[in-house]
Amino acid sequence: MSEEQPQENKKNWYEKSYKLLLILPAALLLFSVVYLFQFNAQHGDIVYKDVSLTGGTTITVFDENVNTNDLKSSLIEQFPDLIIRGISDIRTRKQQAFFLETTADIDEIKPALENYLGYKLNEENSSIEFSGSTLSQGFYQQLRIAIIIAFIFMALVVFFIFKTPIPSLAVIISAFADIVMTIVAIDILGISLSIGGIVAFLMLIGYSVDTDILLTTRILRRREGSLNERMIGAFKTGITMTLTSIAAVTIALVVIYSFSETLRQIFTILLIGLGFDIFNTWITNASILRWYAEAKNIE
Repeated sequence: MSEEQPQENKKNWYEKSYKLLLILPAALLLFSVVYLFQFNAQHGDIVYKDVSLTGGTTITVFDENVNTNDLKSSLIEQFPDLIIRGISDIRTRKQQAFFLETTADIDEIKPALENYLGYKLNEENSSIEFSGSTLSQGFYQQLRIAIIIAFIFMALVVFFIFKTPIPSLAVIISAFADIVMTIVAIDILGISLSIGGIVAFLMLIGYSVDTDILLTTRILRRREGSLNERMIGAFKTGITMTLTSIAAVTIALVVIYSFSETLRQIFTILLIGLGFDIFNTWITNASILRWYAEAKNIE
């Protein structure tokens, strides 16, 4: 009897308070939307973008002896938007090369870099890429449209599966909140979004809806056990799925942290997004669905 009483108290607390729990995600989503409006007003977009999306110069130099911190300190005054990172061996962690990115033209950054290095850059010791701003920005707009279309098709599929407005909207709101909150997080962290980052957001749309669909299906379409038992069963399955993904992404992030900037950004965005997915699925979506189930007398 003494063991059953605490469990009963916890259940009663959740049943009485789940509507109040919706205040927290609603406040966080409101903050995120307001933050992105202000960010867009200040920066002209809702994210920072790297040269793959704005246009500029990327130079990779195959020199393992250059101190990237000293190099950046030497050039940052002349090129304020300069980004420099080392490229390391995935096993030994020893620097093999480094790359730099800037919106400056090749004719501006190359002489300055050669002056610091003390030798000329050629095809044997470096790789130089330049993308025009018009082409890069056009590509960025196409990627944004691709994300919007993917989200719309996801919403249509959800409506087609459940055929009821409120549960479908709950899934879509949760997925939307995952995306918006993740964008705010990378803005606060100062991450400049690359093409790989756009790909990560496309992947995050899929990650965001799987646990929401699992929860909605268990609550609305199954009748085995009580409502609480179905919610607990969905939570155990869903949280196992998400934590497994988080563990895999974390391990991958640690392994490739200094090896590939693109992969690092992809895994960082996925890790942040999966964290928000736990919050939005099991507080936002679960509370809305429970409210709906009680209103419709679904037991």
